[in-house]
Amino acid sequence: MLKCETRGDALARLGRALADPTRCRILVALLDGTSYPAALAAELGLSRSNVSNHLACLRGCGLVSATYEGRQVRYRLADPHLAKALNELAQVVLAVEEPCPA
Repeated sequence: MLKCETRGDALARLGRALADPTRCRILVALLDGTSYPAALAAELGLSRSNVSNHLACLRGCGLVSATYEGRQVRYRLADPHLAKALNELAQVVLAVEEPCPA
């Protein structure tokens, strides 16, 4: 079932997902293509359970999707627009004079 939401709601979900450095690292890793939790854990130097928990969060936010292949699950970014947006966000250089209290 599709949900109807405002652009603000979608941006808030993305912001919550990006607020965690580990989730950011997982999303950046998925920019290169699909991957399995074990491969992501090895690539990022994290435990499989940690990666699985973050993937569940990202999936709940609608940012990644899962494909079941027998006993394994392969993850990918849920929408090609997300890949483009993440690449564009990575190009942004913020000029901050003092540490941001956010």
